[in-house]
Amino acid sequence: MISTLLVLGITAAAFVGFNIGGSSTGVAWGPSIGANIVEKSTAAVFMVVFVLVGGWTLGRNVTATLGKDIVPQSAFSIEASIVVLSFIGLGMLVANLSGVPISTSMTAVGAIAGLGIATNSLNWSIMSEILTWWLLAPVVGFWCGGVVGRYLYPRLSRSFEVRRSDGPLLTMETDGSLPTPRLGPGTSRRELASTGIAFAIACYMSFSAGASNVANAVAPLVGGGVIGSDRAILLGTVAIGVGAFTIARRTMESVGNGLTDLPLFAATVVMLIAASITAVASWLGNPISLALSTVMTIVGLGWGRASRTATAVDIATGDTDGEISINAATSEPSDEVRPIEGEALDEGRDAGELFDPSAVIRFVVLWIVGPSAATVLSYLTFAFVPVLSG
Repeated sequence: MISTLLVLGITAAAFVGFNIGGSSTGVAWGPSIGANIVEKSTAAVFMVVFVLVGGWTLGRNVTATLGKDIVPQSAFSIEASIVVLSFIGLGMLVANLSGVPISTSMTAVGAIAGLGIATNSLNWSIMSEILTWWLLAPVVGFWCGGVVGRYLYPRLSRSFEVRRSDGPLLTMETDGSLPTPRLGPGTSRRELASTGIAFAIACYMSFSAGASNVANAVAPLVGGGVIGSDRAILLGTVAIGVGAFTIARRTMESVGNGLTDLPLFAATVVMLIAASITAVASWLGNPISLALSTVMTIVGLGWGRASRTATAVDIATGDTDGEISINAATSEPSDEVRPIEGEALDEGRDAGELFDPSAVIRFVVLWIVGPSAATVLSYLTFAFVPVLSG
């Protein structure tokens, strides 16, 4: 009987990891896909590598928080672990099938919190700290994006942004004894360097996803002593990898092309800010939503660029003429960097083509509904079927 439950527990953890791969890969590599930096299969390969590194290092801190701090380890019987993981996986599956990268960490915490409330074992001080980070992270992402968009983006993008050339970035010369990489037709050294930086930051984002999200798949099993930490991290990474190569294609498309059409420099800014927020939170042991930080950084970047027509005092007091659009994040910069005071909005493409506010609303609604549903269903299950909570 124990062996059967063990198989079910590992299967449930793998199911969650599979769905994490579908969600987190879209968030980590969606901007790069939208900017045509890599192909989806290549993104999946690097996602797996850096998820393992992130889970093996900073991810252990998050595993400790989820596995023994929110509720005591004694609450994680193998039956309870299976139920918690099932709610996490089912909630994420629904979101992945709809093409929306749901917050894995928020769903996991919600399911564990439901167990804690039902068994009167929830550590409210830890929950308060986690909730504070949930509120702080999107605000930090928004304002970091806003500051860059309002004060720095035109000047930085003029210095670092490049137009993508047609054809391959690199070609392989085969005249010698060994193949030698060469710049592709029309590829400049500046384009190669900028693309390399954006690619490196996408790998950093994958690392942050591993640091934050591997724990969501395996923490209940580790907390209950069902499986050791090292094996749990490997299990979570493999499951995430399967999701990255399969259902992640839909979420990569959703983030990369459905939410916004990001230029290369804008994608780099978004990934760097969101990954840094997530890495810091994971280092401190706080499970946090990489998806939420990413999207709010995109929104902040657009808002910052659009608000350049108003003074800082006007924005702070809400005294602006007309609406401040969040659609400017994705338009290409003008050649001239003008003073902020009275500067016109970036022009070029229709705002509706550059940023889809309805997509943001859809994302945020599912971020609220998913964790809330996981909490309520978990609570009802453990409250009315107490045998499952040990």
